[in-house]
Amino acid sequence: MLTIAIVSQKGGSGKTTLAIHLAVCATNHDKVACVIDTDPQASAAAWGDWRGDFVPEVITTPPVRLAKTIQTVAAAGAQVAVIDTPPHADAAAREAVKAADLVLIPTRPRAFDLHAIGATAEMVNHAGRRAFVVFNAVSPRATRQLADAARIVEAHGLAVCPLHLGDRAAFHQPAGTGEVACEINAESKAAQEIEALWKWISLECRQPN
Repeated sequence: MLTIAIVSQKGGSGKTTLAIHLAVCATNHDKVACVIDTDPQASAAAWGDWRGDFVPEVITTPPVRLAKTIQTVAAAGAQVAVIDTPPHADAAAREAVKAADLVLIPTRPRAFDLHAIGATAEMVNHAGRRAFVVFNAVSPRATRQLADAARIVEAHGLAVCPLHLGDRAAFHQPAGTGEVACEINAESKAAQEIEALWKWISLECRQPN
């Protein structure tokens, strides 16, 4: 089973949005996927309630039970597990990083957001996990901003994902059914960006460590 941890110590970085979109995309590629929600706010779990019986399943668990939950979903046949973590919670982030095959760190390419990268970088580098920063909510024509942000990230010893997500309303469009961007409009730029990111993840995880 491929386990992806979405980690950031900064609130509002887009962790839950990224987690649910990746899990749906994996499902669309015929993978048995689930979201493991370790955030006490349970935003991913609320999204799962909106979807009802539609896949992917969302499982809530406290961080201390994360390893056991991963074992349980793997034994039940899950092929992809995406872990959504809370902000400002070192213990939850550490458990998720420790359990992950791949760590994604979403962040806006802005000064205050990038300032929060340091603690996450130390945690990931100490665990020796493969990790990438994913720039999120990127404004159009932000080429120089991305280049400057990439230098800051790399100074912390982290790699930058070659793909980023734009500042698109489709990622946050309210849908009472719990639909995500690709289900609302598969041709939207938001849907295409998530599709490209999932394909990149699939290729990256085939590479040797």
